[in-house]
Amino acid sequence: MRSITFDNAGITMAGNLHLPDGFSEDGSYPALVSVHPGSGVKEQTAGLYAAKLAREGFVTLAFDASHQGASGGTPRHLEDPAARVEDVRAAVDHLSTLGFVDADRIGVLGICAGAGYAVNATMTDRRIKAVGTISPIDIGAAYRLGWDGSEPVAAQLATLDTVAQQRAAEARGADAAVVPYVPEVVDESTVPDMAEAHDYYRTPRAQHPNSDNRMLFTSVANIYAFDAFHQVETLLTQPLLMVAGSEAGSLWQAERLLPRVNGPKELALIEGAGHVSLYDVPEYVDQVTAHLTPFFAKYL
Repeated sequence: MRSITFDNAGITMAGNLHLPDGFSEDGSYPALVSVHPGSGVKEQTAGLYAAKLAREGFVTLAFDASHQGASGGTPRHLEDPAARVEDVRAAVDHLSTLGFVDADRIGVLGICAGAGYAVNATMTDRRIKAVGTISPIDIGAAYRLGWDGSEPVAAQLATLDTVAQQRAAEARGADAAVVPYVPEVVDESTVPDMAEAHDYYRTPRAQHPNSDNRMLFTSVANIYAFDAFHQVETLLTQPLLMVAGSEAGSLWQAERLLPRVNGPKELALIEGAGHVSLYDVPEYVDQVTAHLTPFFAKYL
């Protein structure tokens, strides 16, 4: 693995480049961009799958989102979907400059919110030849409609009112408000996926100092306005693989997306797994990789 940096319109991006066994600078390899979830960093699940797929013969680039982790960009802790999509494009830019990467065989892998960003980037970047996703969600839908897709419009508007009040306060000099991505404390009322997200991000299971579970509250306005899958019916012609846990509370998102896609597509279910289980539980990771490897081998 090589620790690298690359440019993204003046922002210095931090990445880890995973190389296949027996790698040669004189070779020509298919390549993948690995896009981490909201609140994640490259050393967590995005890096785990990047390493797994490198062992299958792919050059893989896992990176920290702009404004987050070890990447540059101010303000810090910004979750801006448009910026996250541009991050993916910038990562493809970088891969395409590497002499050992076949620029005609570049794909993207996205996890959780990173899956939505990956799909969205693929729709408008024809350099991306295939997109694989793990526990896919559209972050806009997840925030507007809630984790289970049932949030009423009145509650959505109330949240936006609160965001507007906070932005006005910050314009007058108030400190920026930050909120957690996943619960800092869980109890019996916490939905199972969020309880496991807490276990993943906030305990030694996968906690990383660059993943501090902080997001600018005003980011919510940009997230609400984002639809990762807008125009997917016409713009996504590249092959799509979605891998999801059969017990994931977010499964409705993949199930709603599937019939909208008109190109090659597949939804693979991992029996017994939840949303976050696919991030690092070995038995599930092996099954996910067993779907991803032939998919990317076929289309790249």
